[in-house]
Amino acid sequence: MMRTQVAIIGAGPSGLLLGQLLHNHGIENVILERRTGEHVLSRIRAGLIEAGTVDLLDRAGVGARLHREGLVHEGVEINFDGRRQRIDLHGLTGKVITVYGQTEITHDLMEARNAAGAETIYEAEGVSLHDIASDQPRVRYRKDGVEDEIACDLIAGCDGFHGVSRQTIPEAVLQHYERVYPFGWLGVLSDTPPVSPELIYVSHQRGFALCSMRSHTRSRLYIQCRLDDHVEDWPDDRFWGELKLRLDRDTASAIVTGPSIEKSIAPLRSFVAEPMRFGRLFLARDAAHIVPPTGAKGLNLAASDVYYLWQAFAEFYDGGSNVGLDRYSVRALARVWQAERFSWWMTRLLHRFPEDSGFDRHIQSAELEYLARSQSAQAVLAENYVGLPY
Repeated sequence: MMRTQVAIIGAGPSGLLLGQLLHNHGIENVILERRTGEHVLSRIRAGLIEAGTVDLLDRAGVGARLHREGLVHEGVEINFDGRRQRIDLHGLTGKVITVYGQTEITHDLMEARNAAGAETIYEAEGVSLHDIASDQPRVRYRKDGVEDEIACDLIAGCDGFHGVSRQTIPEAVLQHYERVYPFGWLGVLSDTPPVSPELIYVSHQRGFALCSMRSHTRSRLYIQCRLDDHVEDWPDDRFWGELKLRLDRDTASAIVTGPSIEKSIAPLRSFVAEPMRFGRLFLARDAAHIVPPTGAKGLNLAASDVYYLWQAFAEFYDGGSNVGLDRYSVRALARVWQAERFSWWMTRLLHRFPEDSGFDRHIQSAELEYLARSQSAQAVLAENYVGLPY
């Protein structure tokens, strides 16, 4: 049996970031991950980082490459009715966002953890949590066919929507809130230059689109698609043709096409599980909540969860206080629901819902027009987009 102070389930960016912050604070921790490190790094995820997340990565000591290679954006554009409306994020809030891939963040955190000599157990099978309502929880797992156990004080469940952490909490304790959207996002990664130096969100009668990027030479592009579509239904030529139809004429003529290097379809959902704490088990990120990607809040909500957990765990070990532990769920959920609201609003504003009536579409058009004319409306969007304070 192994003994540590904090057991972290999941070696994605939230688990790794929490582990690094705890290690720097002198709090022992072990991370368990059911996949290989190579598989974790192969996941293609979002890469739009709020200023608060950048600050937290700096505090973890892993922000150097982000500052060298990340793309700082002071604005974002909304494309509708054949025109583009820029939202001046920096001018309206004094803040910026940074484009830096989640895969790169994960890589930086893995390197830092290896350099620190902190333990991550990859390919940990059959993970199960025990005695989480007591002050002596345990984690069992199997590695290379050998059963083992970790005794700890606290457990952080950073293992995603399908992970074991949330499933361990008694059903009678949890309240689930969910909205499933009637469409998906078809995403393409290509080694082509971005069509614009800033992100372009598109509302079009044919459906939503997004022109984003990972670097000055790599684009990440999305279009709204049917839930029953398959990647095989969308060869590159069809994707590029459909994307151009949803863009204004000047943007469509300027876009550079090329072969996709990754293509996938993701369904959209809003999901929250309450509370985010049961006994000595604390949930974070997708284990507790999911947002549609429209508002770019997924990774950033994970960072705020980690911030609250790090503070709570530090208070517990520094002074024996349970106040942060007891307040964690309430503090985290307050910010989660604000992000859920904004992500729902952005999704409703920009997508075509198949059940929408003519009235609904006129309301959508009116709201976009109001956003274009009103600096106050733009300020509300900008404030939420760059990230609310922790």
